[in-house]
Amino acid sequence: MKTRTKRIAFIAVCLIMAFYTMPAVAKVDKVNINTAPKAQLVTLKYVGDALAQRIIEYREKNPFQTIEDLMNVKGIGPKVFEANKDIICVKDE
Repeated sequence: MKTRTKRIAFIAVCLIMAFYTMPAVAKVDKVNINTAPKAQLVTLKYVGDALAQRIIEYREKNPFQTIEDLMNVKGIGPKVFEANKDIICVKDE
């Protein structure tokens, strides 16, 4: 019985430690839509090669001033923007 209690306590401590360290591990750097290479842009939700290329072509002529400007790129509407708004930026943070 003591061994079982120790195992449960050990597992509980491990879970608590994992819970408290998760935010530090889960931190993801934002994708700068003004400077990100195509390989990084395609990691965004609903963005494939063609759309990533359109983002690059757009920003060469009109650098993004706000993240909402991303919706000016053909093929990026509210659905794509909403899915990515928390992980994109226009300046390195």
